[in-house]
Amino acid sequence: MEATAEVRELVGELNAVLGAAYEAHQRHGLSVDQLFQPNMRFFLAKRDGLALGCGGVAVFDGYAEVKRMYTRPAARGQGVANALLRRIEEEARSSGRLVLRLETGIHQREAIGLYEHAGFRQRQAFGPYANMPRRQIETSLFFEKELG
Repeated sequence: MEATAEVRELVGELNAVLGAAYEAHQRHGLSVDQLFQPNMRFFLAKRDGLALGCGGVAVFDGYAEVKRMYTRPAARGQGVANALLRRIEEEARSSGRLVLRLETGIHQREAIGLYEHAGFRQRQAFGPYANMPRRQIETSLFFEKELG
C-alpha cells in the first residue's frame, strides 16, 4: 500500500503545525513513505468523503507506538481523534502488543489531554528516543498505556 493524496495532505498539515512549534532536531515524525512499511498500520478518518484525521501504529518487539496522529482543526471536538486512537489500540492488541507507547511535544496540549483522558501515563524515553541526545528530546513527552 502507498500513501494517497489525502494522507500526504494531512501529514503535510501536521508537519506544518509541528514545524511552527518545534525546531527541526526536536521533531521525530515519520515520513509519509515510512508510514507504509511492513511494521506499520496507518488509518485515515473520513466523514462524508472528507479526510478529517489520521494516525498510525508501529509494531515493535514487546510494544506498539502511536505515530502521526492528527485531526484537522475544524474536526476537533467531534470524536475523530478518539475513534482513531481506539482503532490504533485495537490494531496493537490484534498484533499481540499489550503496551502502547507514544512521543508527543510539550506544546501539543490537546494531544496530551487526549492521551491522558484515554488512560496513557507519562513515562521515561523509550526505544530509539532513549538513546537520543537530551537536546533532541527536551521538548518531548513520553506516554504509555497497558492494553491488557
